Amino acid sequence: MNKPASTETLSASGLIDQRIADLGDWRGDTLSAIRKLIKEADPDVVEEWKWMGTPVWSHDGIICTGESYKSVVKLTFTKGASLNDPAKLFNSSLDGNVRRAIDIHEGEALDAKAFKALIHAAIELNVSGKKSKPKRAK
Repeated sequence: MNKPASTETLSASGLIDQRIADLGDWRGDTLSAIRKLIKEADPDVVEEWKWMGTPVWSHDGIICTGESYKSVVKLTFTKGASLNDPAKLFNSSLDGNVRRAIDIHEGEALDAKAFKALIHAAIELNVSGKKSKPKRAK
């Protein structure tokens, strides 16, 4: 019987692979689909593993994190309050001054084109080096 690889020996990408496999349900499928969209939007994205088990995608700074809970997969954009969201994907953490999040529940679909646009906007903000300036949720 093979023991799973230690978290100390796996790369961040390997740890994300393991998290997706360990979830083994709609949350793993959702996290996998989100990861694919992020990589399509930015082939140069860097995958990281932070805060004792959180998948993180970065490009000149953090773009977003992908947390999985019992009833939701949460994508938190660290500078989300500064991003335009014309498709209104952000549906969580709307009152914060910096972050915004997208909560995806079982059976919900994410608008791939709008999501990739958010990824691009987050990268542009990171690359520009500007301090995030919150936009009020409407």
